[in-house]
Amino acid sequence: MTLDLISVYALWSAIALYAIAFVAFAFDLARRSAEVAAAADEAAEKAAAAERAAAGEPVAVGAAASVAAGSTGAGKARPGRPAGGTLTLEEDHSGTVTATRSVSLRIGVALSILGFLLHLTAVITRGVAAERVPWANMYEFAMTGTAVIVAVFLIILTRVDLRFLGAFIMGLIVILLGLSSLNFYIEVAPLPPALQSAWLVIHVFVATTGTGFFFLGFALTALQLIQARREAAGTALSAKRFRFMATLPSSQRLDNLSYRVNIIGFILWTFTLIAGAIWAEAAWGRYWGWDVKEVWTFIIWVVYAGYIHARATRGWRGNRAAWLSMIGAVTVLFNFTVVNLFFKGLHAYSGL
Repeated sequence: MTLDLISVYALWSAIALYAIAFVAFAFDLARRSAEVAAAADEAAEKAAAAERAAAGEPVAVGAAASVAAGSTGAGKARPGRPAGGTLTLEEDHSGTVTATRSVSLRIGVALSILGFLLHLTAVITRGVAAERVPWANMYEFAMTGTAVIVAVFLIILTRVDLRFLGAFIMGLIVILLGLSSLNFYIEVAPLPPALQSAWLVIHVFVATTGTGFFFLGFALTALQLIQARREAAGTALSAKRFRFMATLPSSQRLDNLSYRVNIIGFILWTFTLIAGAIWAEAAWGRYWGWDVKEVWTFIIWVVYAGYIHARATRGWRGNRAAWLSMIGAVTVLFNFTVVNLFFKGLHAYSGL
């Protein structure tokens, strides 16, 4: 069995574990929705019992006790479901929601770690088989880039509890890895002359890491837009859809988190742009040549620069900044897929 074949088996095993982790994280979101619905039903029952009691109508003994407990604050409430019937959120020192009692969350994180170890094995064995860094074509870049996304997610979990993003991150990874493995896979091949440089290690690795932060920011921004819509609509929308969002941070908190993550991605992308220009001068004798890949790298930089500038100096908050962040994520995805597949140029290294 060749190292490349071992890499393929390890990658598909990682995809399987990521898919199971996605299911575990999705179960947690379903549990959150069920708890919010139960809390809302309990609050409605107590409100109805209070109205009947105020009108002098007979009230069941249990309902009367519930009303009394809710009005006086007596009794011990269950986590996330206080005696008064209003859902509350337990927050840690960073302001994010804790959910330590969720078994599905712990399973999801454990499977994500196991999947990442297999994923990392696939990346390393592919690199050893090729006798170079494993990001010289679209298949390898997708394999390494998704590994970086998972690594960034797991590392941030050690500082901030973002496990509620698990279903979105794992779902994205399964889709990206599955599509790239089915459509972009090529056997190990030697590097083109222009790529035989130390800048391949520096430039592409930093670009891959920046992409990982951008996609994590994309997930946070998507949740922010949903949360902002839910907050604007009030209880009418939250009672029917997106119930689990009641257990997640506010849209303002999600906005701040996505902003911080995107800033890190922007710094890395700035270095990517500069390093690419230096590499271009060494390889082709010019720093900038308006090649399609160079143009789109600059477009991505401009979009995120506009997002950071508008939010930091123009006071853009909430949905306006969020949509700029979403546009940035779309340009990153367009640069990786459409530009690589359908545009020809000096950076046409898809391998397909």
